Amino acid sequence: MHISMVSEDASPLAALDDADVDGRHVHIAELSSALARAGHRVVVYTRRDSSDLPERVRTEANYEVVHVPAGPPEPLRKEELLPFTGEFSSFLRKEWSRELPDIAHAHFWISGIAAQLAARELGVPTVQTFHALGIVERRHQNGRPRSTGDPGRADRIRLEKLVAHGATRVLAACSDEVSELARMGLPRTRTSVIPCGVDVRRFEPVGPTLLPRRTKYRIVTVGKLMPRMGFDITIEALRALPETELVVAGGTAGGELSDDPEAARLADVARRCGIADRVRIPGRIAPSQVPALLRSADIVVSTPWYETLGVVPLEAMACGRPVIAAAAGSVLDIVVDGITGILVPPRLPEALAKAARRLLGDPTTRDTYGIAGRDRAVARYSWDRVAADTARAYERILPVPCKESPREESLSGMKEK
Repeated sequence: MHISMVSEDASPLAALDDADVDGRHVHIAELSSALARAGHRVVVYTRRDSSDLPERVRTEANYEVVHVPAGPPEPLRKEELLPFTGEFSSFLRKEWSRELPDIAHAHFWISGIAAQLAARELGVPTVQTFHALGIVERRHQNGRPRSTGDPGRADRIRLEKLVAHGATRVLAACSDEVSELARMGLPRTRTSVIPCGVDVRRFEPVGPTLLPRRTKYRIVTVGKLMPRMGFDITIEALRALPETELVVAGGTAGGELSDDPEAARLADVARRCGIADRVRIPGRIAPSQVPALLRSADIVVSTPWYETLGVVPLEAMACGRPVIAAAAGSVLDIVVDGITGILVPPRLPEALAKAARRLLGDPTTRDTYGIAGRDRAVARYSWDRVAADTARAYERILPVPCKESPREESLSGMKEK
């Protein structure tokens, strides 16, 4: 197949150790690489955010990246991208007019607008992966706007609904997202569950570890420093776990956290709990070092209020470490309770402490969960498996022409805006 990946704001070429890299950068790079290994032709379209970038790059993984001239050639925040989506879409339409792809696969809602506006005139089937839904983010942030900004929260939710209905097929990250899309009116028959993957060659049980221990046991948790990640829940649980230290990896690279309000808040929580000496916040760990950090743990904990992709539990399982995770979102699919780890109710430190005490006191169960987690990660979540599942989803719609959404409002009406 000839596959066009559309990722307006997340380039797969972002260096692994780039401070701005997030799960979408890695997802698009790994999925494109795995599809190319399977013999597909993959071209990724992403916005040119520097005048020094070449128009086209052939990667070592044998997929191509095209830097689309849309807006100024400089980094922009997400809320600044929407005005340039028409320009991005026009470039796609010209490219695809010369050689039609079999599939256009858009990542994130803004990319979905660009892909669908370009594809409909040409009859190219479109696949959509949201990575995160605005309605879910709003619900779990108690209605507060994102600190990074979102272009009109209500507008995003309305446009995501149009993108979902306008796509030929939507690839949801988990079963819970299928239900969210169904509440938006999208038939379940038009969705496929394609989870996030993990590099099982890089994340493996055997290898170096990071940061010497200060106590008998260690719990590790990883992620961006923001309240919805629930790091304070794990800190509060640590009060009931003697001889145990907690490593919270996230924030600014190099541990320069003096200006980070969330780091300051978490440090204050640890002081008020009387366990500041057992809570370590080393700052952002370079992605290349994350496997070593996870391998240093007796338990990896993941307690966001809601989790769309489940990257940290997946990486921990691939490293053969037992997981305790808040039972929400994709984690319900990834972690098998009582087999690869323990699921606990979100935002309840007492439940987390009880589960952790049980595991820390039972090394045999920890080892058993770790072995089962590694097996599950390799069998179900390797990028080659995710790519094969994605290709099967593509094949389901190849014979189907892309049609205009029957709803009154459609994305095609945005062309002149």
